Amino acid sequence: MAGESSGTEVRRRLSRRLQVALVGEGALVGLAGGLVVTLYRIALSGAEDLLRAVTAAASGSLPLMAVWFLALAALLVIVSRLIRWEPATSGSGIPQIDAEVIDRMDAPWHRVIPAKFAEGTLVALAGLSMGREGPSVQLGGMSGKAVSRALRRGRGEERLLVTCGAAAGMSAAFHAPFTGVLFALEEIHKEFTAPLIISVMCSAIVSDLLVSQVLGVEPVMALAFAQDLPHPDYALVALLGVVCGVLGALHNRGMFRCQDLFGRLGSFLRGGDASGASVMLRLAVPFALAGLAAFLWPELMCGGDAIVERVLEPGAPALGTLLALLAGKYVFTAICFGSGAPGGTLFPLVVLGALVGGSFAAACGQLAGLPSWFFPNFVALGVAGLFSGVVRAPVTAVILVFELTGSLDALLSASIVSIVAYVTSSLTRTDAFYEHLLAAMLGTTTDDPAVSGMGESKTLRTVRVGSGSALEGRQLREIPWPDGLRVVTIERAGGEIVPTGQTRVEALDELLVIVDEGAADDAMLKVRLMAEQRVRT
Repeated sequence: MAGESSGTEVRRRLSRRLQVALVGEGALVGLAGGLVVTLYRIALSGAEDLLRAVTAAASGSLPLMAVWFLALAALLVIVSRLIRWEPATSGSGIPQIDAEVIDRMDAPWHRVIPAKFAEGTLVALAGLSMGREGPSVQLGGMSGKAVSRALRRGRGEERLLVTCGAAAGMSAAFHAPFTGVLFALEEIHKEFTAPLIISVMCSAIVSDLLVSQVLGVEPVMALAFAQDLPHPDYALVALLGVVCGVLGALHNRGMFRCQDLFGRLGSFLRGGDASGASVMLRLAVPFALAGLAAFLWPELMCGGDAIVERVLEPGAPALGTLLALLAGKYVFTAICFGSGAPGGTLFPLVVLGALVGGSFAAACGQLAGLPSWFFPNFVALGVAGLFSGVVRAPVTAVILVFELTGSLDALLSASIVSIVAYVTSSLTRTDAFYEHLLAAMLGTTTDDPAVSGMGESKTLRTVRVGSGSALEGRQLREIPWPDGLRVVTIERAGGEIVPTGQTRVEALDELLVIVDEGAADDAMLKVRLMAEQRVRT
């Protein structure tokens, strides 16, 4: 007994030492990720300023406009070759970080960081409707991986540091550290443990401190919250949540459909070859549209800063203008996203949310007599609602709006609209945005046959598999399950698997198990001990 007690005490001391080490390593990741994303933001700002200066000078001159289209062709060639050189940089980068965390991808950080940095800058220079947040999350995550490799950490700890890097990237991109923390935990890692939370917070705060010293303390998008709504008007808040939930589902279905169409186009043009000229042909569509937008509708270019400025300026735009901007921005963003262009969709999503909220407020002003001074409130609530309806991360949506407005008055109404949007979007049976992208990237399938041979007096329970746990990587038949317990389904990356004995358990799987009701508590205690996250060094 003494030996067992001594061994337990040693493990506890080692665990505490590991927790302290993770905090220090999280700060180091925040420093590295914050530096990379700060430089990335500076490069993007310079590229967008150059874009607007050049296109403004060329506007009205056919020869100069032709020269700009030639420049776009050159940028298209360079970006296509960079993607072919490092395919892990295609798209936003968030699904790739999800795959890193669940140990389904091992991308070369020393290639991803320079390629993604260059691609994102060139895409911004071209004027595509893409944001900085997805690439920033990937750049931050790869910075965490670089720190892990430099410190020679094991794969299990490396995945935690990748999560820390993702939080650092999100924090630096939005200038919102707690949004970075919640996004990394709620959307990417999907686990809440004390060592992870503390190290992720440390990483996000250090990253935000660094970017504040270089770029200032102003948020990327300064939303306003005039004053709290009267209680009778909270019915409008709930109604906005329903609208955002429906539009969030439509947003996702449209994006997925556009992605499928571009995938078929690439396969048709190159006989199924997704590299080389096929990448260039897919990207040619958004690059050509960006050239047209530069001279016909410049507000649609890049992430959407010009749209936000217009929405937030004194005197709200007319309802028709807001709806036109909403439709134009969505279509342009969907085409850019579907092509696989290296850029994010989160900032365009925030812009779309602002337009949804503004359009809703304008319509309520005309139909229900909503006072005009509440217009900024609904712009902010539209951001929270659409974010929650699309990403299905309602807590992150609430914290994002709080950090962008700086108002505690926004918390109650933002919570209501986020929860209602989350529930409404879920009821449409539409996949959450990033879960769908991850499942498509990993090629999640469903296995047969169904599990049988169960007795009576059963109860259903769920358990989530932690990273590095005793269950991860093992076939179901290899695991010493408690008597009377069977795994019914496995939820993985938004898809559902009916397992067989040969099915391997992966990190972040959610197991639905059926167990004898009388022995459920003891059985679930054993299973959860096996499923607990552990760091393998």
